[in-house]
Amino acid sequence: MGHVKDKDGFSSFKEFYPYYLQEHKNKVCRRLHVIGSFIVLGILGYALATGQFALLWLMPVAGYGFAWVGHFFFEKNKPATFTYPLYSFIGDWVMFKDILTRKVPW
Repeated sequence: MGHVKDKDGFSSFKEFYPYYLQEHKNKVCRRLHVIGSFIVLGILGYALATGQFALLWLMPVAGYGFAWVGHFFFEKNKPATFTYPLYSFIGDWVMFKDILTRKVPW
């Protein structure tokens, strides 16, 4: 994986994703992202199944809460969400898929 960390911007998600993975080297950080993502999906499924849509506000709290704990306490870096919110959101779900399919280490 090439280092693109010093780059000012990204012209595509394909260009951004190696940077995103570089910012997630710590396994505890990656695991916290996965836990947060599963909780987000659980909240979404529960809210849709029960019609309790007011619970949807918990989704970003759970997802970003777990991820940011991983970054601040384990990865010791600033979440890419602060600089690249859309690409980071996409990156969260692509990394989640890549971890589940074992393309990225758990």
